[in-house]
Amino acid sequence: MKKEYVITVDFGGTKILTALLNSKNEIIGRVKLMTDIKKKADGMVIDIADSIKQLLKKTGVKPNSIEAVSMGVPGTVNPFTCEIGNAPNLQISNFNIKKALQKYISLPILIENDVNLAGLGIKKFEFNDKIKNMLVVFVGTGIGGALFFNGKLYRGSSFYAGEIGHMKVNSSGALSYGSDVTFEGLASRTAIVESITKQIKKKNKSVLSEYVFKNRKIKSKAIAKAIKEKDDLTIKEISKACGIIGRVLGSITTLLNFDTIVLGGGLLEANSEFMMPKIESAFDTAVIKEIGKSTKLKVTKLGDDGPLYGGIALAEEFNH
Repeated sequence: MKKEYVITVDFGGTKILTALLNSKNEIIGRVKLMTDIKKKADGMVIDIADSIKQLLKKTGVKPNSIEAVSMGVPGTVNPFTCEIGNAPNLQISNFNIKKALQKYISLPILIENDVNLAGLGIKKFEFNDKIKNMLVVFVGTGIGGALFFNGKLYRGSSFYAGEIGHMKVNSSGALSYGSDVTFEGLASRTAIVESITKQIKKKNKSVLSEYVFKNRKIKSKAIAKAIKEKDDLTIKEISKACGIIGRVLGSITTLLNFDTIVLGGGLLEANSEFMMPKIESAFDTAVIKEIGKSTKLKVTKLGDDGPLYGGIALAEEFNH
């Protein structure tokens, strides 16, 4: 990097997390704001600008020492024009966020899909750039993917590559183009929680019942606690999702021959010991044996900081 710092903005459907990273690849400051979708695109841009200003004030860093603002967005984006094509969780479409943001801050703006940004962070800081063909999959509100071939991020002809969550599958996780059900519609954290909630409302017993009847959100930690307490319903639903995830990843690996698959998201990070053996077992049933034996599956160690570190990699790519 030519300058000392990079700012990364993880612009999500629930939060705007803004972080300052230095040339030693250290996160030295953070500001977190809640995303207010009611403000619409222009209003949320003002919040992003405010978070950047707050971060600079908090850390005492001058704007002229910032290499770039790298932003991750959950949707389809063109990193060369900084146009958001479609970000359903933010209710934004056909919006140039760079032009909007530069009304409020005079800094170089870069944009990338959020999972691609996390993938760049994982590639650089978890693998020291020494991976060839890698698939990164984050399981959360939806399911997103990032593809790396010959060590480089593959964005696709229209910058839509990696939208793994929208693949059509049947209830067992086999690819099925006659189906209206998507991968994320069956195996995202949202889908798992919806299924658990539905079963509880049908009078199935669960330690998570109080969450449903008191209208409390079932988060990843609550699911982890239920698994630890050997809650039958939770174990059944998570096991079902693991089977689907494993089989989808196995099918994709048969096609694309990845050497590494990295999984992320709060659900997997909180339950990796329970989930990963089940995912690996299902993966083995779906992948061609000769291909699967050379593929390593693992959970990222970077957690929610993956996209933040990805901001440095994005700045290096576009500002070299």
